[in-house]
Amino acid sequence: PDWASYKLGIFICLHCSGVHRNFPDISKVKSVRLDFWDDSIVEFMTHNGNLRVKAKFEARVPAFYYVPQANDCLVLKEQWIRAKYERQEFMADGKTVPPPGNREGILWKRGKDNAQFLRRRFVLLAREGVLKYYTKEESKGPKAVINIKDLNATFQTEKIGHPHGLQITYRRERHIRNLFVYHESGKEIVDWFNALRAARLQYLKMAYPELPESELVPFLTRNYLKQGFMEKTGPKQREPFKKRWFALDPQERRLLYYKNPLAVAESGCSSR
Repeated sequence: PDWASYKLGIFICLHCSGVHRNFPDISKVKSVRLDFWDDSIVEFMTHNGNLRVKAKFEARVPAFYYVPQANDCLVLKEQWIRAKYERQEFMADGKTVPPPGNREGILWKRGKDNAQFLRRRFVLLAREGVLKYYTKEESKGPKAVINIKDLNATFQTEKIGHPHGLQITYRRERHIRNLFVYHESGKEIVDWFNALRAARLQYLKMAYPELPESELVPFLTRNYLKQGFMEKTGPKQREPFKKRWFALDPQERRLLYYKNPLAVAESGCSSR
């Protein structure tokens, strides 16, 4: 890496250096090649280093907690850095963070028939394995009850048009349906994401008790392998080509297509 956080004593990639710069109270960034390094900083870097700092700040990362990768969105990276170094949630001698369990709160959800995002109350019942949402905060019955068994969550910030945009996908009546939500707080939306992952892990442990936890983690949530527009004709291949949004799901081995990127339900599916 060409960058380093000389306050933490770690070397970081170009992507992470930009995130670290946003948190000067936690981290201070220097270029390995272009900036001046005095002896005290070099000694500090030598004494610490990536492996030692990781062992300290990542001693107790829960299995369900998503560790962002290079291509992930900014909010995941920001909250990972804050959780590690600012809130110190994963240190061996730090404050114990209870597993998410049940969760309730307000998210902004995109409407089915228009582009407006409206306040909706969401309730996650981890033990029962369901996610519910209500159109009104005091509503007696939920608008939808989603089984954790069939749920996936993936950040889709560009498609949704919000830096905290989350797409929740689930199966209903043999069709794949989508909810597009966000929260103004980056911590809140990432906490929701990890709570859904924790509920998924709880379900998978019950469904597959013979499998070790490490083999279940890759199935908690997943990103699409590829998304984008293509032109599609009808089943008779004589209809005019129309522009459709396609999404390739590698885990389920299916190719979904929609009328537009923010459609609430798929128009068709091809699977193997």
